[in-house]
Amino acid sequence: MAKLSRPRRGSLQYWPRKRAKKLIPSVNWTIISSKNSDKQILGFIGYKVGMASAYVKDNTADSMTKSKRISIPVTIIECPKLKILSTRFYKNGQVIGEVVNKNLNKELVRKIKIPKKISKKIEDYKDYDDIRIVVYTDLKNFIKKNPDILEVSLGGSLENKLSFVKEHIDKTISVSEALQQGQLIDVKAVTKGKGLQGPVKRFGAGLRQHKAEKGVRKIGSIGPWHPSRVSFRVPMAGQMGFFNRIQYNNKIVFVSNTFDNNINPSGGFNHFGNIQGDYILVTGSVQGPAKRQLVITHPLRATKKQSKKNYEFIELR
Repeated sequence: MAKLSRPRRGSLQYWPRKRAKKLIPSVNWTIISSKNSDKQILGFIGYKVGMASAYVKDNTADSMTKSKRISIPVTIIECPKLKILSTRFYKNGQVIGEVVNKNLNKELVRKIKIPKKISKKIEDYKDYDDIRIVVYTDLKNFIKKNPDILEVSLGGSLENKLSFVKEHIDKTISVSEALQQGQLIDVKAVTKGKGLQGPVKRFGAGLRQHKAEKGVRKIGSIGPWHPSRVSFRVPMAGQMGFFNRIQYNNKIVFVSNTFDNNINPSGGFNHFGNIQGDYILVTGSVQGPAKRQLVITHPLRATKKQSKKNYEFIELR
C-alpha cells in the first residue's frame, strides 16, 4: 500500500492572511523598470468587467491547433484614459521633489488634497537619477465618481522620461500607448473578499467523523500540552479573501475601444454595465470581482511558454 500523505493546504508564503489595507496595490517599480527599460510607460490602471469566451485564430508555432479557429477564456478589462497629477524626482531611491500639474480639473481638486501654492517647476530640478509620474483615471461617464491614483514608472533615459512628461502633462494617456496586442502583462489586484471562514474552507482540512467531539468542521488537535501554545502553522478560522495577489504572464489578445469595436451586449455586462471607452482582452482569469481596480504592469519574469503564444482575435462568443 502506498504511503499516506496529507500535506498542509494553504501556503505559508502568504502570511499573515490579513485584509488588504488599500484597493490599489503597491508596485516595485525599480525591478520592473530594470527588466523593461525599452518601454515608455510601465503601468496602467484598469477595471475588471468580467469573463467571456473568445474565438481566436491560433498562430502559435508548433501548436496542434495552428491556423485553426479555437475558443479560449478571456477577461475583459476596461482601461479609462489617464492624466498626469504630478511628477516626482528621485535621487538614490528617495523623493527629492514633486511638481503638481497646475491644470487640474476643479472636481478633482475638491476630492484630493493638493497644495494651494505650486512654487517649483520641472525645469528647477537638475540633479536627479529617476523620474516617475503620479497619474489618475479620467472617469467621465464612468462607473465610479472618485478617481484612482497610482505612481507609475517610465522607461528609457532621463531625457526620454522628461520629454514624455512635458508632452503628456496636459494630455490624456490611452492604454494603446502603454500596452500592445500580443504582449505579456502582470496583473496586481485585491482578490474577492469572503469574510470569516473556518479551517475546512480556508485551508482544505478534512471533515472529522460524525461522532467526533466538539464539532465536525474543526481541527482534531491544535497542539500538544507542552509547549502550551498554539503554533501559527495550525489551520485556524480567520479572514479569507481580500488579499493582494499577482497574476503573472497574462497574454493580451486584443486592444481596442467601443468606437471601433463595440463588444457591449444588449443590457450591458452583468454587475458592470456598458464599457465606455478603451478596453483590453486578456487570456485566462484575473483576480477580484467585477469593477475591481487592477494595476497592469509589464512582465517581471516573462516565460517562453507564454511568450510564444500568438492569437488573432476574431470575435466574442
